[in-house]
Amino acid sequence: MLGVVEVLRLITRPGSAVVVTPPVYPPFYSFVEHLDRRIVEAPLTPQGRLDPAAVEDACRRAAADGPAALVLANPHNPTGAVHSADELAALSDIAGRTGVRVVADEIHAPLVLPGARFTPYLSVPGAGDAFSLISASKAWNLAGLKAAVVVAGPGAAADLARLPEEVSHGPSHLGVIAHTAALRHGGEWLDALLAGLDASRALLGRLLDTHLPGVRWRPPEGTYLAWLDCRALGLGGDDDAGRGNVHTNVGPAAAFLERGRVLLSSGSAFGPGGEGHVRLNFATSAAILTEAVRRMGTTLGATAAG
Repeated sequence: MLGVVEVLRLITRPGSAVVVTPPVYPPFYSFVEHLDRRIVEAPLTPQGRLDPAAVEDACRRAAADGPAALVLANPHNPTGAVHSADELAALSDIAGRTGVRVVADEIHAPLVLPGARFTPYLSVPGAGDAFSLISASKAWNLAGLKAAVVVAGPGAAADLARLPEEVSHGPSHLGVIAHTAALRHGGEWLDALLAGLDASRALLGRLLDTHLPGVRWRPPEGTYLAWLDCRALGLGGDDDAGRGNVHTNVGPAAAFLERGRVLLSSGSAFGPGGEGHVRLNFATSAAILTEAVRRMGTTLGATAAG
């Protein structure tokens, strides 16, 4: 995220608009607003995909007042959607016509699950003036050893050259070594991880059918995150007080925590479309995942009894 911020410093100015596609990773809100840029939202479709009409409208409004950018989660967090080549090409066309620069957060790129295919944003036609940010932190569990790489398209190389030299002093030396080792030597480990996540994804589906049949979800194509629609469960409403704060607990997340002692991310933190949802991390053992969903199921009984 600090890489996203530094790129936005290069291509926008204070007061500029930055387009996001909610429901989306909460720090997209908080980091951008802390940078003194304003958010313009282009909500996903009800199916959790990029909405070209919404994106074009948001980009035109964002670019009306000067340089603007769009921060893209590819794969998407929290829905786990892996944007197709056609979806990304449509986004690139819109960005080119409206003059909006795309900054693609591709931190979950190594975590595309069986059945889906990852398309790097910089590989689609017309994306030459965009940026991609990648890191080993999610796929190899190195989040505590912070490091990332900014990749510029051919048309953005001159902008990247303006990045202040001191920005590269942020990552720790140990972090750079760990990320390099993961990317060079961690292929077999990652293959095993993806097989395990695929099994956990399938297990989660079975557990939801058994313990929480009222929950609606689309099995994610990537990441280790499940986006669960709990609006039919009657667990209380959300408010937007915690938007941008992934640790806020309101609505269903509060009920699961208070009555089941299961801590999930509240959907309201992810912006429009997140109300009544929770985000569940299934990158854990089968025993823990089973116990968590079982406890979530008992929450419904506690609600009825209350």
